[in-house]
Amino acid sequence: MGACCGQPHEQGHDDRQDAAAPSDGRVFLVEGLDCAEEVRLLKDAVGPLVGDAERLGFDVMRGRLIVPREATATDERVLAAIRSTGMRGQRAEGSEGAHSARSDRRPLIAAVASGCSIALALAFHGVSAWDGTANSLVEAHADGIPAREVLLYAAAMVIGGWLLLPKAWQALKRLRPDMNLLMVVAVLGAVALGEWLEGAMVVFLFAISLVLEGWSVGRARRAVEGLLDMRPETAQVYVDGAWVERPVADVAVRSVIRVRSGDRVPLDGEIVAGHSSLDQSAVTGESVPVARGPGEVVYGGTVNGEGTLEVRTTQPAGQTLLARVMRLVESAHSRRAESEQWVERFARYYTPAVLALASLIALALPTVFGWAWKDGVYSALVLLVIACPCALVISTPVSVVAGLAAAARHGVLVKGGRFLELPATVRSVALDKTGTLTQGRHQVVSVEALAGADPARVRVIAGALEAQSSHPLAAAIREDVARAGAEPVAVDDFQVVAGRGVTARLAGESVCLGSVRYMQERFQTTDRLEVAVAPHEADGRTVVAVADANGPIGFFALSDRPRPDAQRALQDLAALGVRHRVMITGDKRATAERIAGDLPLTAVEAELLPEEKVAAVERLGDNATPVLFVGDGVNDAPAMARADLGVAMGALGSDVAIETADVALMTDELNRLPWLVRHARRTLAVIRQNIAFSLGVKALFVVLTLVGVASLWGAIAADVGVSLLVVMNGLRLLRSERAIPEGTGGEAVAGEA
Repeated sequence: MGACCGQPHEQGHDDRQDAAAPSDGRVFLVEGLDCAEEVRLLKDAVGPLVGDAERLGFDVMRGRLIVPREATATDERVLAAIRSTGMRGQRAEGSEGAHSARSDRRPLIAAVASGCSIALALAFHGVSAWDGTANSLVEAHADGIPAREVLLYAAAMVIGGWLLLPKAWQALKRLRPDMNLLMVVAVLGAVALGEWLEGAMVVFLFAISLVLEGWSVGRARRAVEGLLDMRPETAQVYVDGAWVERPVADVAVRSVIRVRSGDRVPLDGEIVAGHSSLDQSAVTGESVPVARGPGEVVYGGTVNGEGTLEVRTTQPAGQTLLARVMRLVESAHSRRAESEQWVERFARYYTPAVLALASLIALALPTVFGWAWKDGVYSALVLLVIACPCALVISTPVSVVAGLAAAARHGVLVKGGRFLELPATVRSVALDKTGTLTQGRHQVVSVEALAGADPARVRVIAGALEAQSSHPLAAAIREDVARAGAEPVAVDDFQVVAGRGVTARLAGESVCLGSVRYMQERFQTTDRLEVAVAPHEADGRTVVAVADANGPIGFFALSDRPRPDAQRALQDLAALGVRHRVMITGDKRATAERIAGDLPLTAVEAELLPEEKVAAVERLGDNATPVLFVGDGVNDAPAMARADLGVAMGALGSDVAIETADVALMTDELNRLPWLVRHARRTLAVIRQNIAFSLGVKALFVVLTLVGVASLWGAIAADVGVSLLVVMNGLRLLRSERAIPEGTGGEAVAGEA
């Protein structure tokens, strides 16, 4: 609205490389910092004090200006420069810097006072008309308005327009016309024509638009601020045999803290004592609490359930997962959506063009079409008001921010408006296998003893050897041995043969476990083993053989399995029009094809090196639609960077995953992928609706102006009405959406078109 309209913040850049605003410096909370227009004003005013305006940092979502620490300008000079733009600021000290700027109440006060002045003037005129001492309101314009009412209308203009005057003056000095200057010109023109009531109504309704702007941005701002409210300020720390309450910022890493039932976990850490269930919806969007016990990880901001926990902290306050999520949400607005950039480019040329067209109308209607000069100028003023790109400019960023905040609440971190829009047009998806399409954890599917061997002895030897192994397959074998009820047995002289297996002595006998190749190297004959494992290897399973001193006696066949929600998620993507769904993996082709056989994939690319994965993504892409790559964010980083949109699966606790990807799914739920596509399409639909409605109403009023039936107050009322409607439409994205059901592809969210 008001302040957002006019020359946009000029940023010609690639959004993928758009860095977040710098945070290392002096923080000032600025009341009235609501959009890119205010950013440009502050750059012009404060930039000369620091030598280069580009060194300033801005967090529009929380109304903050960051001045580099090395800047020599005093706080007083910075605050004075802020005041010169019509905004107010204060230095953020200590914990205050973690919060947003207070909402600016001045637009509301100005709007109310301006409206009261107009109402009083109308009341005076009504009383005069009732007792016969004044003409009707329409006749009064022809015969002249009483001085008392003129003063009240003038007061309404001055009070309601007080906040836009500094910005209009700045626009005039820069010769960059914006909405503030358009309003001042329209009001002065109305006064020159004797249209005091309409001039006052223009100012009053414009003041209302400023109130709506602050309210709409405040709604989105509070949604982000809600994440901050999830961070407890104190923690109970175990110090010298007693529990002491301390500020979270003062708790050192590896301290032991106590989290009682119903409390929020203050910091990331590992449980050292206690069992409980935790509500992780604040971070992951999961609707169901998860059980946690000793040795398991907990995250700051989650809510402890029924039990008391003792947790050893692993991160300082500023580096918790919730803090990282918060920083991503804060900085996401700087990576602007394509539609947002288009609107700002449009507004850059639109406002000067409107001024030129209004001047042409003011001259052409009287000279060419024979209108009275007063009517021609009046029509030009109407055009100035209705043509303001107010609703058009503010609705898009509000919609994007609302979409980003809603996604974050569902555990889907999107790093900017551009990456929120991209999934809406995706037609090709490439997915890594291990940890993305599969659970990333092997399970024993078969245990076989070779002829003459005892199956129970195979498990006993395997359990004894794997009890001391840290290999990923060892955990699966230990689970199988435990399920079979085999008693644990101690071994001596345990040794690891790197990349092959392990050996030890069990009751004085040499035993070993490892790959088939290791058995071939260790024993002269393994024919029976090779024949027995051949069907399993052909089916893509991993084989771990067990042997005693005489040779192989049996083996375990293990397999990674698809995620429970993978099939439904891929089906949903297909239903959404994603034509190409390709598995890309470095694993063996037999293993990849076995997994793919249970899933609705369109192609499988296996046995690929990292650089070959990049080439596979390039082959999948075309010039028409973007390619989305889903991986774990670490070993898939090259392919993720090459894709138009990189999505990291299961980013909980992973710095690399969060930093590498354009989108981070905070849980291992693949069903959030089709949800993201639906959410992106819903957001893009809202943005397009807003643009079409804004331009449509303006086009209608231009026609009405040219035929002489539009008025100033009607034009500003229509503009405010459109602004309110498009903002409300954008804020629909903030509505609490139904949680993604477990094991589904993420049915359409509530209220989704």
